[in-house]
Amino acid sequence: MADLEQDVQVPRFFICPISLEIMKDPVTLSTGITYDRDCIEKWLFSQKNEVCPVTKQVVVDIELTPNHTLLRLIQSWSTLNPSSGIGTFPTPRLPISKTEIVKLLKDSSSKSPHLQMKCLKKLKTIVMENEKNKKLMESVGAADYLAWILTNVDNKMTSSPPAGDVYGVDEFISTGADEALSILHHLHLSPMSLKSLFGKTGDFVETLTRVRERATSYESRAYAVMLLKAMLEVAEPMKVTSLNPRFFIVLVQILVDEISRKATKATLKLLINVCPWGRNRMKAAEAGAVQVLIDILLDCTEKRVSEMVIVVLDQLCQCAEGRSELLKHGGGLAVVSKKIFRVSSLASEKAVSILHSVAKSSGNRSVLQEMLQLGVVGKLCLALQVDCGRKTKESASEILKMHSRVWKNSFCIPYNLIVSYPS
Repeated sequence: MADLEQDVQVPRFFICPISLEIMKDPVTLSTGITYDRDCIEKWLFSQKNEVCPVTKQVVVDIELTPNHTLLRLIQSWSTLNPSSGIGTFPTPRLPISKTEIVKLLKDSSSKSPHLQMKCLKKLKTIVMENEKNKKLMESVGAADYLAWILTNVDNKMTSSPPAGDVYGVDEFISTGADEALSILHHLHLSPMSLKSLFGKTGDFVETLTRVRERATSYESRAYAVMLLKAMLEVAEPMKVTSLNPRFFIVLVQILVDEISRKATKATLKLLINVCPWGRNRMKAAEAGAVQVLIDILLDCTEKRVSEMVIVVLDQLCQCAEGRSELLKHGGGLAVVSKKIFRVSSLASEKAVSILHSVAKSSGNRSVLQEMLQLGVVGKLCLALQVDCGRKTKESASEILKMHSRVWKNSFCIPYNLIVSYPS
């Protein structure tokens, strides 16, 4: 059979420039070059290339146009050469088009709940099918349609919630909003689209905050927090300085409910991104974040989660409210000290930074005695002896010098560590 295939002269324009094999589903790119659909979709969407493989031009329009004429030629040629062993080429299934997606999006904005749900379910099937469909939906403005649906639902629930129904005004409220949110999450929007979503759709952060609060399923709450994380990662810092205190209360509740590992990590990452700006540290502390984070740290065995918790605590302890909450928790100082050297170099650095914030700004006599009794001071002395980061050593040394009159001659410090006490 190999000899027969070698004897057949395959027309050059039947060959895909990427795979160098006969095309089964030829499609033409906006640059005018024809490829086999599977190959060019993999190139553009799975491998995330932005240029035409042949011309090296940037691909602006990602819609692929089926080359029906070439397909018929290939099918005819394969039929006329049955002895080649290459086989026949069936007509491929037509992919979804921009026109079809736009129609579904417009119909999803209909006043008919039945039509809305039908369109949203179809859109969800499309977006879950492949990366190409995700990009196609994004290119026709699907994010704006879906955000409008969520905002419209939120407005209905806020303005006239039905008596005895805390989750929605009708069947669409509880299911259509969930479908729209799921599609938005699975679109994996580009940074440009996320910025547009953040800036052009009214106060969409407030909408997603209420969605997290009211959602009937853990999955929807997780999707909402992951979408918020993606949006706020690309937002300009000055635009996240005025977050509503309710934003942090709902975030803390997600940590308490332990919805999923992904939701927990997304929530922690979200706090890491927003806490440095404006009065967000204080708002997070007042929402009860510190107490919940310490409880997580006490039970956590996953190093990545522990590291993220310590990073957030370090940020929160840079405000008086955060330090106060840490000291109120019976295990606060102890667990922070315990995690030094046990998680990562970054976690050790941030844990010592937390102790530095407490010792510098909240180091009254009772706090200093507690740090001695819990072995915190001994751990700081140990930090000066072992191989750890420069910042960790500098912070530990500064803390020990800061309260040397209270600590240096204390019996609570192990004898072998006294020699390392900074002079």
